[in-house]
Amino acid sequence: MSAGSSRPPGLGPATGDLDLIARVEPLLRDAGLADRVSVVHIQDHVPACAHFGARSDTVYEIGSVTKTMTSLLFADAVESGELRADTALGSLLDVHGPVAGVTLEELASHRSGLPRLSGRRRDQVKVLSAVLRHRNPYTADVETLLAQADAAKIVGRNSFSYSNLGTALLGQAIAAHAGLWYPELLGRRLFGRLGMTRSSAPLSADDLPPNAPTGWSAAGKHQQAWTINAYAPAGGVRSTPDDMARYARALLDGGAPGLSALEPRWDAGDGHRVGYAWFTDHVGSEHITWHNGATGGFSSILALHRSRAAAVVILANTVATLDEIAIRVLAEAD
Repeated sequence: MSAGSSRPPGLGPATGDLDLIARVEPLLRDAGLADRVSVVHIQDHVPACAHFGARSDTVYEIGSVTKTMTSLLFADAVESGELRADTALGSLLDVHGPVAGVTLEELASHRSGLPRLSGRRRDQVKVLSAVLRHRNPYTADVETLLAQADAAKIVGRNSFSYSNLGTALLGQAIAAHAGLWYPELLGRRLFGRLGMTRSSAPLSADDLPPNAPTGWSAAGKHQQAWTINAYAPAGGVRSTPDDMARYARALLDGGAPGLSALEPRWDAGDGHRVGYAWFTDHVGSEHITWHNGATGGFSSILALHRSRAAAVVILANTVATLDEIAIRVLAEAD
């Protein structure tokens, strides 16, 4: 099947916890989800799973939920004294001009003033062309990423402005300081520690198996797999429901490194607060800590109700908005 062709099949057959299936299936259909979806609900550290056309070891692209992992690596390095929150980017990476003075904490909290993506016209044309052809738009290597950073205009520093460019630089800086490639750093300090054996951050198509799963755009077009090279810290992880359940449980029970990343510290607008990548919202009288993600053909969300030791993970190989579904599942568990 070529990228951009055909349309997704209907929502796959359901397996797993019958109660969770009954609760989420109508929500998934209403959201336009199709093909493969996995939902994990954790309450008091006990996971319940509902899979549609999928299994516990089905691989999904988790998109920007990867940012939460990068933020944990950063917070862990700060907590251990390996790095300082106010470390300047230019002391770790070969960047010049205004971006060199941006701090790692500003990058982690989207307050660096960097744009969402590169502002260079050549990069914008390349991304647009790839998107129109249902191809992976993120192919920049580290050298190109640093050139994009040097050319970037910094506007509104210290105010929240979401930046994939900023998180990519953060992850590359932490990895450079450790003397590792970003996927190696993630494997050693997070995946290995938590037993996430099926999770990875492939940098190029050469790092994928021949049968690597792909997904569907919101318009129902088949998409190429995304392996986003130097932008991997901002959205390059592939994971499974089982591994993401391990991740969520470690975030709730304190087993994950760098948990200070979750603490809300700054205003992010529209009622959101942001820590290191993680958002915190008031939902009624409750506090929900979360991050969502999307690639060309996948969508994801991880939402935590930390005071109740509850979490919801939703992974799908269709692009759709999952936030309300996750909040509903958390709320209905009361």
